[in-house]
Amino acid sequence: MLFCEINSLTYRISVKKGIYLRKLKWLKNRNVYASMRKTKRLPNKVYIYKSLIRRQLGNVDTDLQENKAVNLSIAVPKVNGVIIKPHEIFSFWKLVGNCTEARGYKEGLVIKGGEVSKGIGGGMCQFTNLIYWMVLHSPLTIIEYHHHNNIDMFPDYGRQIPFGTGTSIMYNYLDFQFINNTNQTFQLIIYITDKYLCGELRSEKEIEYSYHIVEENQYFDKEKDRYYRNNEVYRETVDKRSGKVIEKILIAKNHAKVMYDEKYILAKMICRFELS
Repeated sequence: MLFCEINSLTYRISVKKGIYLRKLKWLKNRNVYASMRKTKRLPNKVYIYKSLIRRQLGNVDTDLQENKAVNLSIAVPKVNGVIIKPHEIFSFWKLVGNCTEARGYKEGLVIKGGEVSKGIGGGMCQFTNLIYWMVLHSPLTIIEYHHHNNIDMFPDYGRQIPFGTGTSIMYNYLDFQFINNTNQTFQLIIYITDKYLCGELRSEKEIEYSYHIVEENQYFDKEKDRYYRNNEVYRETVDKRSGKVIEKILIAKNHAKVMYDEKYILAKMICRFELS
């Protein structure tokens, strides 16, 4: 058992330690973090994506979904318009800061110790999920990424992207970061509507390649008395001029314990058998 898993006190101690160590790291390193925001949008659209704010997630309290919408409305302006110049690093927590009750954040859905829970500022992972998905479709380089790839918490309700491409964050020691190792500037445009969290990744000039995320070997299996979800996620780099795939790399291989009703899994397995 880990120290943070002994009881609630040791968990809080571990959190405080993680926050302190990250702040110390920020002070000591010489990285240049993106901080400038501009309202004028860069001319070239690299990738556009939106995700539904209020989603059906098993038996999750709908109030937590409403609170997530409030939390996102507070955090989004802190990132919207941010400019990422060559050699600069985007850090989610550097821009957003601590999501505390004093800053207006409400209780939302969080994953703690592999279980669904609630906490102030919950729902921020949807924010980093959106950014991560857009960055995967660009030449930007991800340098810090965390994900609960060992558990599958919810059945697929209108899933549009492969399982295992989400993010896990916790202020401030579990961050989402990427670096701009290209020779041009990029920009994130993030905004919300009544239904969606919307994002645009923009650049000064058109990029040379396009990027496709593909899922392979997706299936459920049973090990002893538990079901597991398996898949592999690849990123293909495509030359825009020829249309040829010039690189294909594995970005995630998931073997996740399923945490929801096995009836859904059996239905998926039957469907897969009938299609094979």
